[in-house]
Amino acid sequence: MTLLWLAFAILLLPALWLLVAPLRRAAAVRAAQRDFEANDRSTDQNLAIYRRRLASLQAARERGDIDDARLEEDRLELERSLLEDTEHQARHPLHAAAAGRLMVPILMVAVVVASVVWYQQEGAEDDLALYAAQQAVINDPDGSLAMLIERLEGQAERQADNPNVWKALFPLYRDAGRIEAATASLERLIELEGREPSLLAELAQIRYFAAGREMTDEVQALVDEVLEKDSGQPTVLGMLGIAAFDSGDFAQAIEHWRRAIAGMNDPGSADALREGIRVAQQRMGVAPEDAEMAAAEGPGIRVNVSLDPDLASEVEDDTRVFVVARDMAGELPPLAVAQLRAGDLPTSVVLDDSRAMSPEANLSQVNEARLIVRVSPSGQASPQPGDLFGSLEGVTVGSLDEPVELTIDRVVE
Repeated sequence: MTLLWLAFAILLLPALWLLVAPLRRAAAVRAAQRDFEANDRSTDQNLAIYRRRLASLQAARERGDIDDARLEEDRLELERSLLEDTEHQARHPLHAAAAGRLMVPILMVAVVVASVVWYQQEGAEDDLALYAAQQAVINDPDGSLAMLIERLEGQAERQADNPNVWKALFPLYRDAGRIEAATASLERLIELEGREPSLLAELAQIRYFAAGREMTDEVQALVDEVLEKDSGQPTVLGMLGIAAFDSGDFAQAIEHWRRAIAGMNDPGSADALREGIRVAQQRMGVAPEDAEMAAAEGPGIRVNVSLDPDLASEVEDDTRVFVVARDMAGELPPLAVAQLRAGDLPTSVVLDDSRAMSPEANLSQVNEARLIVRVSPSGQASPQPGDLFGSLEGVTVGSLDEPVELTIDRVVE
């Protein structure tokens, strides 16, 4: 933290310098203003203009062009104009060059105090302390998981309202097998950040495993709450797939895991679920393609996805691939989403209602769909420049017997 405050001090120096700099020029500025005022001839010029115009009026009266009343009226107007011009030229006496110097140190102190107070209110001092504690253990030759937990517990005592502390502690407790502590830290995190679906899903999962992989009433209530807020939440879907697998409902397990993979950002977890799908298919005694066809819900589209050989060298095997079906008008959320790896290509995938991202939008609602396949090196679901993609328009939604061919052959600009 010493380095942090030192950095703040260095950043404040230019601001303080800007406050002090005008004082060095005060004497020169005062002298220049005094000389300007001493040599200013604006008043003399205005008086000369007044005299010329008055003389012009008097000459016009002598010629008989205007009468006495008009002369008096125009003379008053000239005098009024002269008074207005000279009124704005009245100057206050110049202050001494040293006047107001006392305000500068007061302002300097105010700037420093305001900056410190603002940072303490809005800054990330607590997060920096948390990061420093983590780095100290990582860089310690004798560092261990127990030491890291101990250091973070110390931070939790000092900054109990910082959600990042509990985010860091929860996975450490979980990995160390301290289920009660992991649950308590997760509950504290939910108190601080609200009942977010991702946090509730983690809580449901840890309670599910703590109960010996039993779907208790408490776990089921959490699952229902999560799915009501986010029907595609991958953590809960993965857990439901495990529960279905344990009960021998392999088709249901495959369905849950496929939907979980579609919304998952962690390639490692997605690979684990793919392996689970493969095992479930073996338990069902069917080939992977037959199992996918058997698990299909309602009308759908079977897609043979391939990568153009000219682009194959640009893609790593673990790069994420999204296969998406959308309505032709583009007005609804994605109707179905499947997630693959570039190393899986070429492959066949079934898009149906089980791959819907939302109950309000699925393939059975439409007769035709637009298919898009995108290779995403960034792992992001939204298109990024440099992604590879392919698309098909007007694909009929119906029987899965006849697959459609979809080739990745273009680059997102």
